[in-house]
Amino acid sequence: MAETLAGARLSAIVTSDSRRAWSTATALGTVTGLPVAADPRLREMHLGGWQGLHRDEVARLFPAEYAAWTRGEDVRRGGGETYAEVGVRAGAAVRDALTDVPTGGTLVAVTHGGTARAALGSLLELPPEHWWRLAPLGNARWSLLTEATGGWRLAAHNGGAVSAPAAQCG
Repeated sequence: MAETLAGARLSAIVTSDSRRAWSTATALGTVTGLPVAADPRLREMHLGGWQGLHRDEVARLFPAEYAAWTRGEDVRRGGGETYAEVGVRAGAAVRDALTDVPTGGTLVAVTHGGTARAALGSLLELPPEHWWRLAPLGNARWSLLTEATGGWRLAAHNGGAVSAPAAQCG
């Protein structure tokens, strides 16, 4: 992925401070020569008491929350975060990182599946109850947002190593 994205005229890299995201971002930084900035707001969603549990365990230990979640409600799972909260923090991290990106430049934000979905939903100004319609972002895959009149546009989703994003901000 790093070799593919390196050809996309990147301007900045920001990443979750988790080990696996940092590893991905630094591989890209090595190939492009760009510094990597860590932002804890790009961490994966905190699921509170659900952390580390399998679906059947969650259903048994948190039946009301689990039922609400399976209905598509944005519940605070196990005392953790809601998708809307993750969207606010991750969207803010991306917006803040964009302040250093020149017109025509490209920012790469390395994060996690749930956080990526929430950030996309937030940046696209979609209602949180519709974020599930965005397919989960696979490992080493990307989404491409481009600036358009009136806001962000989702130009590509779940891109892989076959082709690098061609559009830039600005």
